[in-house]
Amino acid sequence: QVQLVESGGGLVQPGGSLRLSCSASGFTFSSTAMNWYRQAPGKERELVATITATSGRTNYADSVKGRFTISRDNVKRTVFLQMNSLKAEDTAVYYCNWKAFWGTDYWGQGTQVTVSS
Repeated sequence: QVQLVESGGGLVQPGGSLRLSCSASGFTFSSTAMNWYRQAPGKERELVATITATSGRTNYADSVKGRFTISRDNVKRTVFLQMNSLKAEDTAVYYCNWKAFWGTDYWGQGTQVTVSS
């Protein structure tokens, strides 16, 4: 079955960096776009970054442009989110996401990122 397992979250000071990883299984990873979402307390889940399957084109939310970088390793079936210059408002649970062509959204369990001094 489809599994998405995130790792790499934690507590970091403002201005710091973290690298999130999402290991995928159960579907043809190399042929699909992948997404990172986040959800802060009391807020709706929001799309942070997307990477396409073959060309590796990326898109970012305006709030993270220039600070976050999404990438993928199709051999290792892993998608990454490099987060630099972190701000308090980046504090959230970060989720890996795959939108299947038949319409189902698959989610990982999430990884907590807390930016605080």
